[in-house]
Amino acid sequence: MVEAPKRLSPSSASAFSGCPRRWRFKYIDRLPDPSSEPALVGTFAHLVLELLCQLPGPERTMDQAKIIARDAWPEFSEEEDFLALELSDDEARAFRWQSWLAVTGLWRIEDPAEVDVVSTEQRIEVDFEGVPFVGIVDRVDRLSGQLTISDYKSGTLPGHRWRHEKVQQVMLYAAALGVHAGERPARARLLYLGQRILDVRVTQARLDEAVGALSETWGELSTACANEEFPPRPTVLCGWCPFIQQCAEGRAELMARSDAGSLPAHAPAAALLVA
Repeated sequence: MVEAPKRLSPSSASAFSGCPRRWRFKYIDRLPDPSSEPALVGTFAHLVLELLCQLPGPERTMDQAKIIARDAWPEFSEEEDFLALELSDDEARAFRWQSWLAVTGLWRIEDPAEVDVVSTEQRIEVDFEGVPFVGIVDRVDRLSGQLTISDYKSGTLPGHRWRHEKVQQVMLYAAALGVHAGERPARARLLYLGQRILDVRVTQARLDEAVGALSETWGELSTACANEEFPPRPTVLCGWCPFIQQCAEGRAELMARSDAGSLPAHAPAAALLVA
């Protein structure tokens, strides 16, 4: 029997739903799962924006963001995940530029000086009818007097068919904050830096759907841990799995897709088929 986690986060729930085998490799076996360069660009941008939005509104300027980024960089650049990228000096400069573009992308979609920020990086732990949930909310605001969840996204705005999972994540944050603060947020916003804001009204139906899906995942995960059975769910996303070498089913999926000409050439694991 494998011990189930004490808390379930949106990222862990999403990982299990996507592939229980990958979930086990990451959360039970603790195999190395290095962050990608785009993910770390987002991490650094999040850090800068977190510190920026802790300041009084009038001080939330691009010049101040530049100072924060400059001061935060030395420590960030020595972190294990960043060092694991093994970037050259030119690549490190390009990384900083991409991070800065993500930071300044906030001003293309809103003026942070005008936002009534309630909290940043707020950790919330609640129980949803027996499901132990933990989440970290990028920002909680009051917009037009209404409590609002704001979640930064440094990646590309997904197409309509891929947005549901992102919306469910912020609905979980909204549900958790409602329990924690005793006030249900009125809106949840996905801030795609430099692109646009996806503004979603928080309704009881959306909250019930998100919490229901989380409860279902928790039940499946608990059963998997009790039985020590974590079946793979091979898809094209195996091409981006850091544990592909440990998964025969995943490699078979990639081989089949490669033979059929449906494996994206830019998938990191595609290189393994050539080696």
